[in-house]
Amino acid sequence: MSWMIYTLFYGVVKGGREIVKKKALEKSTVFEVLFFYTLFGFIFLLPTLPFVLGMTPLQYLLTAVKAFVIFIAWICGFKAIEKIPVSVFGILDLSRVIFATLLGVIVLHETLKGTQIAGLVVVAGGLLLLKFGTKKQPEETSALYVFMALFSCLLNAVSGLMDKILTNMDLPIYMTPSQLQFWYMFFLTCFYAAYFLLSRTKADVKGAVKNYWIWILSVLFILADRALFIANQDPDSKVTVMTLIKQSGCIVTILGGRLVFKEKNIVHKLICAAVIVAGIVIGVL
Repeated sequence: MSWMIYTLFYGVVKGGREIVKKKALEKSTVFEVLFFYTLFGFIFLLPTLPFVLGMTPLQYLLTAVKAFVIFIAWICGFKAIEKIPVSVFGILDLSRVIFATLLGVIVLHETLKGTQIAGLVVVAGGLLLLKFGTKKQPEETSALYVFMALFSCLLNAVSGLMDKILTNMDLPIYMTPSQLQFWYMFFLTCFYAAYFLLSRTKADVKGAVKNYWIWILSVLFILADRALFIANQDPDSKVTVMTLIKQSGCIVTILGGRLVFKEKNIVHKLICAAVIVAGIVIGVL
């Protein structure tokens, strides 16, 4: 099943993006990275403009809605992780798996097999073990930022659901992966630009352009999203199964944390990764 391979590619690249994102943030601020890697990604897509025209006003509107959903999700997520412990944020991020699965079952009427339920439980267990592996000093956690983290996870799940619907060839609102990616990036860039102007956020344009990690992040973002949109277009693909496969990205993040950032406790993390891989295998059987 090619859609599983595309989804696996997305998960692996997404894991690599987390490493590149952390490197990019060493030289630029959060909003500089968010805006400029989105802008650079859109610039990379400009040559495809002649092939993405001709959509209906409704299609443009729905794409703008998806972009706005991600715009809010990313802001909430970054704001939350700045204010609450990373370990707590990681546990809250597990809700994304639950939200995506519930949306797939309720909205798309997907059915969960026994192996998929078992796989979901095993993956969640592996992620929980991973987040509880490192002891941290207790920090005060505001209910507001906990809500923002959960809200970000919900919005990301909604965006994934919209991807599946908008690339469904049986629906009148169908658009190709190229159309969805181009206009989604266009609207997302516009939203970030508007945010910078209205909030009067200062940005080091010269520094961001010279930050090659942002350019690498943009390329990975484009490649991963295109693979995900192609996977969603396949009529046999299921949001519930794709949600499991996407968790493969954490394995790349674990290895990158050790090799790039020299993080400790690698044995425990690899054990957790093995549990997650086992859950993914069980879920796709």
